[in-house]
Amino acid sequence: MIRRDPAAAAEATYDLAIVGGGAHGVALCLEAARRGMKTLLVERSDFGAETSWNSLRIVHGGLRYLQNLDLGRFRESVTERSHLLRQYPDLVRPLSCVMPLYGRGLRRPFVLRAALALNDRLSAGRNRGLPPGHRIGRGRVLTARETRELCPGVRSEGLTGGVQWFDAASPDSQRLLIEMLHWAAACGAEALNYVEAEEPVSRQGKIVGLVTRDLTNGERIEFAARSVVNCAGPWCRDVARAFDRDVPHLFRRAVGLNVLLDVAPPSEHAIALDTRDAGTLFLHPWKGRILAGTYHAACPDDAGAGLERPAHELIERLAEVAPQLGVTPEAILRVHWGYLPAQRSGAAHPARHDVVHDHGAQGGLGGLYSVSGVKFTTARSVARKVLVAASRGARLPAYLPVERPPSIEWWSAATLDPHLARDVNPLAAAARRLIENEAVVHLDDLLLRRTDWGVDPQLGTRVGERLAPLLGWDAARTRNEVDQLERKLVRA
Repeated sequence: MIRRDPAAAAEATYDLAIVGGGAHGVALCLEAARRGMKTLLVERSDFGAETSWNSLRIVHGGLRYLQNLDLGRFRESVTERSHLLRQYPDLVRPLSCVMPLYGRGLRRPFVLRAALALNDRLSAGRNRGLPPGHRIGRGRVLTARETRELCPGVRSEGLTGGVQWFDAASPDSQRLLIEMLHWAAACGAEALNYVEAEEPVSRQGKIVGLVTRDLTNGERIEFAARSVVNCAGPWCRDVARAFDRDVPHLFRRAVGLNVLLDVAPPSEHAIALDTRDAGTLFLHPWKGRILAGTYHAACPDDAGAGLERPAHELIERLAEVAPQLGVTPEAILRVHWGYLPAQRSGAAHPARHDVVHDHGAQGGLGGLYSVSGVKFTTARSVARKVLVAASRGARLPAYLPVERPPSIEWWSAATLDPHLARDVNPLAAAARRLIENEAVVHLDDLLLRRTDWGVDPQLGTRVGERLAPLLGWDAARTRNEVDQLERKLVRA
């Protein structure tokens, strides 16, 4: 159970307090709690509400790192992908990826045959401990005919063949974060959403606590903590500046966009399309539609709005490399966007390496650390790096003998229509279970980050309007929650 009781949580003293409840904050919370550390996580919004929720839902295993011979990052990605497949088999599954080849640059059959052989050799242990249905298969080079069979409709002009490899996908990655928090809670962690960290409490240059504000009622709450880790994602540099000092290399903003297209997937495989100037774009078959991305755009200091242009640029790139889809801007059902760390200010290219900054070691506040991660897949690995840094070289404690708790049953959006048309009470009962056990504060928490009921904006609005009056809220709050939900569902 993820218990939201800030006053009760404030009675304890924590080994570690984490600011930020995205993928990296949640992964750190679980890793620390499983190692027996008394852990607190505070998030000013809902868990995973920003960049983490807007991901492409692909768990990349690091094949791309082989082209730069970055073997460290490759092995790290393979290890973490296997961990997710092993620990969360209900939420992470293998994904077949196919890239058509047109004889350009290094995207040639003989080059990729060598890359796939190297990938298989260097990841020979990737399936250790995995059940048969979750094992990552060997890649292969395809003929042009095989490519057309696997991906009907690919551009035939100049097609020389294709390449198939296997990664993994987490179609309900929002549930993955919640399941991680359930496990952390079972190990004694406290995870509090809608609690904003305002300032550190220090004594003689050393962290001793954290001052927060409960955004649901405005109450100021102070927590005692021996160290604080800033995992505020796109806002980690702001938190670092407010708590201690600016760390310019920590996070330079770029924008990453994925678009949900109201188009049936042309294949059950994820299709990787090589573009002239936007890298590789994936057509990920997701919940009966296409989730396309990721497109990276530069982000000036005043960015945050004006996403229509980069979204249309993404569609233009797709039209160039996959004209057979006939995708137009009118097919965009929703724009999924978030801030990503860039290689440098004003650049579109995402950063390649995580940053773990020890403020105390740099003459700042002792016991304060700031983290900027680059990949959902490797968040657990980054968490271990943070714990190693905080332990000052001491060996990390062993994991507690606490298994992952059973999941709370929930219904996918594909099963909802009969209940909305007839008896909505069983659906309301399922919603109440999630609300009572998973720190649901607002209606959009429930429909976007505990379930997939809001993936389709139209369905989400219908579900929200039917459920809200049954959740025990008064008329004013019910109307406010539905209005807020509608704003979130059309976010673009």
